[in-house]
Amino acid sequence: MTGTGDEEDGATYGATAQAAIRRPGMWWGRKGTAAKVESYTRISFHLFPVAQLVTALLSLTPVPARSALPVAGAVLVHVVLGLRLTGQALDWVAGRRARPGRLLYAYVVCGFAGAAIAALVLVKLPDDPPDTYYTACAGTYVLFLAFGCGLGVLVLRTHRQSLVAVAVATFGGWLLGSALLPAPAAAALALSTLLSAGGLTLASRFSVWLLQAVYELDEARHTRARLAVAEERLRFGRDLHDVLGRNLSVIALKSELAVRLARRERPEAVEQMEEVQRIAQESQREVREVVRGYREADLYTELLGARGVLDAAGITCTVTGTPTGLPRPVQAALAWVVREAVTNVLRHGNAAHCRIALTVVPAGPRAKDRPAVAELTVENDGVPSTTAGSPDSGGHGLAGLRERLAAEQGTLEAGPTGKSAFRLVARVPVPADEGAERARQEVE
Repeated sequence: MTGTGDEEDGATYGATAQAAIRRPGMWWGRKGTAAKVESYTRISFHLFPVAQLVTALLSLTPVPARSALPVAGAVLVHVVLGLRLTGQALDWVAGRRARPGRLLYAYVVCGFAGAAIAALVLVKLPDDPPDTYYTACAGTYVLFLAFGCGLGVLVLRTHRQSLVAVAVATFGGWLLGSALLPAPAAAALALSTLLSAGGLTLASRFSVWLLQAVYELDEARHTRARLAVAEERLRFGRDLHDVLGRNLSVIALKSELAVRLARRERPEAVEQMEEVQRIAQESQREVREVVRGYREADLYTELLGARGVLDAAGITCTVTGTPTGLPRPVQAALAWVVREAVTNVLRHGNAAHCRIALTVVPAGPRAKDRPAVAELTVENDGVPSTTAGSPDSGGHGLAGLRERLAAEQGTLEAGPTGKSAFRLVARVPVPADEGAERARQEVE
């Protein structure tokens, strides 16, 4: 929570966060970090086969049509299989389907077959063909091997298998070059195969590693959020245990004593049962305080805890305003609003920014006409469109908050703001006394 000395920085940061929250929710903007990385990776890998097709067709332009058509057909089949393999391989990396082993074998076989067709066309070229014919066929041959390695490694499990694939591709380039080309040209063909296959393989392995790391970080983020909610439940359970544990033990002992006294027809049994009744009523009152959030409810503590929990969950949170001087009933009501709102931010959507602002609207010229109002605003982004568009997207928690605020003549407004943002505003009247006026001055 920002203090007095950081008011200007807090306001600037709050404005930046609010602008980020209100940014229009486009298709890309509504995605989480992991979904964005996955989409970018999918687009990049799907461009591999497209690049292979375009490069091969441009390379085969100088070759006669009768010789180029078989190679172009093999390239087209290889590209189609590559597009299909890319989608299934990334689904396998994401853990959504089984390993596409058969499709990998078909893709590898098609790649070697295409390379063999390109080599055969190179062998059957007429005597003394132009150098462009050799360049076109040899380049297409290298494309089959290089892109075959680049996409095939998506389905390979270990780095050693990737190195073996690059070695096989390089050996194939050297084998073709040594059989059909002079020594310098054969060496150049093997080197180009090594560089292209090795580069694409390295890029593919790194992209897969990055995608898996992002998946793990995203899962850790959601785990932290779930742990934060679980910790709050444990705290609530400890409060209930503190309230009921001792009292229930006393009730059990006094009830047992009352039974024994009643069996002996002793008048003290009535006194013991009256004591049991008093303790039970006291326990009931304390449980109600715990459930309603009034027991040791402190708005300052809740605001600090909210920012800590959201930061731990990877959500940028900015808190402005201080509750110092607000009456205890007002703080208790707003503290429960903070607790419920932060829980909803963690449970629903995929928020990246959250803004919590506490202000006090000053009273009118006559306090009895328009008293001062403490206003708490919680706004976050990352709300799915189906949720943001629903008036009851907060679930039953909002109805409970309205009931709690109604006890203090307060109101609650909640609903979507923009395409992927949600805002909750709670207003509670502040009694017109010196404490309220001091709170207004400190908040402003």
